[in-house]
Amino acid sequence: MIVGIDLGTTNSLIAVWEDGAARLIPNSLGEVLTPSCVSVDEDGSILVGRAARERLQTHPQHSAANFKRLMGSDKTIFLGKRAFRPEELSALVLRSLKEDAEAALGRPVEEAVITVPAYFSDAQRKATRAAGQLAGLKVERLLNEPTAAALAYGIHLREGESKFLVFDLGGGTFDVSVLDLFDGVMEVRASAGDNHLGGEDFVAVLVERFFETSKAPATLRHDAAFMQRLGAQAELAKRALSDSPRAEIVAGDGRQDYRMELDEATLEKACSLLLARLRSPVERALRDASLPLAELDNIVLAGGATRMPIVRRMAARMFGRFPSCEINPDEVVALGAAVQAGLKMRDAALDEVVMTDVAPYSLGVSTTVRISGDHFSHGHFDPIIERNTVVPVSRVKRYFPIRDDQQIIELVVYQGEARMAGDNIKLGQLEVRLPQGAADHGVDVRFTYDVNGLLQVEATVVATKEVHSLVIEGNPGLLSEQEIAQRFVALSELKIHPRDRIENRTLLARAERLYQHLRGMPREQLGREITSFETALESQDQRVIVPAAKSFRDVVDYFDHQSFLLPDA
Repeated sequence: MIVGIDLGTTNSLIAVWEDGAARLIPNSLGEVLTPSCVSVDEDGSILVGRAARERLQTHPQHSAANFKRLMGSDKTIFLGKRAFRPEELSALVLRSLKEDAEAALGRPVEEAVITVPAYFSDAQRKATRAAGQLAGLKVERLLNEPTAAALAYGIHLREGESKFLVFDLGGGTFDVSVLDLFDGVMEVRASAGDNHLGGEDFVAVLVERFFETSKAPATLRHDAAFMQRLGAQAELAKRALSDSPRAEIVAGDGRQDYRMELDEATLEKACSLLLARLRSPVERALRDASLPLAELDNIVLAGGATRMPIVRRMAARMFGRFPSCEINPDEVVALGAAVQAGLKMRDAALDEVVMTDVAPYSLGVSTTVRISGDHFSHGHFDPIIERNTVVPVSRVKRYFPIRDDQQIIELVVYQGEARMAGDNIKLGQLEVRLPQGAADHGVDVRFTYDVNGLLQVEATVVATKEVHSLVIEGNPGLLSEQEIAQRFVALSELKIHPRDRIENRTLLARAERLYQHLRGMPREQLGREITSFETALESQDQRVIVPAAKSFRDVVDYFDHQSFLLPDA
């Protein structure tokens, strides 16, 4: 069984192609959005999803979110005393989604199409593939998120030629892709983006403004629990402005509540620099695609952050028309991944479509430039494969030594767009020995790059036809196949909180988060209710637990809705 997965910064989803349509699969709580959060519970078990998100506020040292932004790096994230790599935390989210799908479908899930930002680097893509392997999934295809959104809209089914742009602003990344459909071929003409721009950055701006306007002491910045609560309130206020003209951010330190009023005009002014950053990738993608804005047949919105009215207005002004947003932007990428899964399974309800992709970054080598005479300037980046070149692709360039008696040419391979090689990402290096008299003929350097992000470098000494090769499959900081196998065993041995109890654990985590927010008599009352429910759980008797959970949920719902209306104690 092949599923489609949107592994997101803020939320993740899983979908399946079934009975001729893409369908989202709910988690054990009946929700299709699973927060991309992981936490270690008091008993040492791992919580994933909404329970973990609630614990971000009550147990920030034992919980993690936004780790998608660290994919492809060698950073370590500590949950209490336990250390994880970003791939491992992503793998725990993927495993949770896999178990949800298996429970809903009643059969094993062994393979997945996982979406990634179009502007993800090779290292980030390989880290995503490793996360899939660690979750016990075969990942033969990584699908760019904008392409997935296009599939969800059925653009691949349209007759004739169609040119369209996908504007994908998620929780942590921003992607723009220009696509061209003709004769059953969906071709990505160009991609651009920003891997550090998303809904989370708008929340961060609100947090900064809160400290500027609410008179909250700066010392609270060092209180991890307070900062998590404040971030959660800022996120709620940001979302509230999608439906109402005003919102309020309220956060307390246990002694005093601090408040900030918010309206759309204030939000737009505070986030003006972020909105300006959205324009540059759009312009670059259109420029690289050699496509005037007027020739676009459609603009499609994807990603939960495009729900914000300020983003939609900015997009409408930029494009001179209202973009398409008929499909829920939180769900569109996962639905498109399911369509791709259906294509992989060769479902009869889907017509075959050929999809081409592009290299998101330029690939090249470090070179030396002669200024004059014996004066040289070293470390210049010379692209061999330019960004947005359709892949698979093979390109060759000839290079010469700078001295006649030079015996070695060192080829250092980089990825990026900066003029100087050192400002780009180093991928590897290859040393080529030159025999006597070969300097005049030089070395032909061929780059071959495929859809799976595998780069092969071949250097041929022109005089002797001797070939030196380098296959760049990994990047500094990435796990090797042996390390993946070892960590797969380690993750398999982790105690994962049982699916059939996750609803009660999520309810408790939510109550604990509310308890920290409340004061006085309401806090005491909720504390007694928490203790009473924990006692019911300890009985392990479903005849006691089921009615207790229903009653406890009603209490928690009440306090959740009334918490900001309660008088100060």
